[in-house]
Amino acid sequence: MEQYFQVGVVSSTHGIRGEVKVYPTTDDPARFRRLKEALLDMGDGWVTLTLEQVRFFKQMVIVKFKDYDSINDVEQFRGKGLYVRREQAVPLEEGEYYVADLLGMSVCTEDGEPFGTLKDVMQTGANDVYVIDSPHHGEVLVPAIADCILEVAVEEGWMKIRLLDGLL
Repeated sequence: MEQYFQVGVVSSTHGIRGEVKVYPTTDDPARFRRLKEALLDMGDGWVTLTLEQVRFFKQMVIVKFKDYDSINDVEQFRGKGLYVRREQAVPLEEGEYYVADLLGMSVCTEDGEPFGTLKDVMQTGANDVYVIDSPHHGEVLVPAIADCILEVAVEEGWMKIRLLDGLL
């Protein structure tokens, strides 16, 4: 299971005082208000950053990091992913899962036959849709609803599905 979850991507600098625009990749952008610390993936290692100020503008989050006070200090952050540790993640409700934990899961049908591997989760608004790579059927889209998703075993890395008429 993933140790870090991405909550955003630094898209650009904002002004000259060290603020950056972050495109949120989390379901709950308001979580930035409660976030005290985040990790930036610099490609060759992690940088731990303390959030000093957070505000919202359109679909972006404007963030000021402590001890980064000029545009020159934060220019290097452009295009980098912003992460939190698993223990900082938003708590889940019953029947909810972190997308990072689902990716790569083995998928079997309700009668126990291997079906494929979950390779992506599309968020459509009404419900998520699981993209399953099946060796026999190619890419299959399965809605993440109770009628289709019968069982999910995150720790063991598998899920059981029911294929409703018309899905194949």
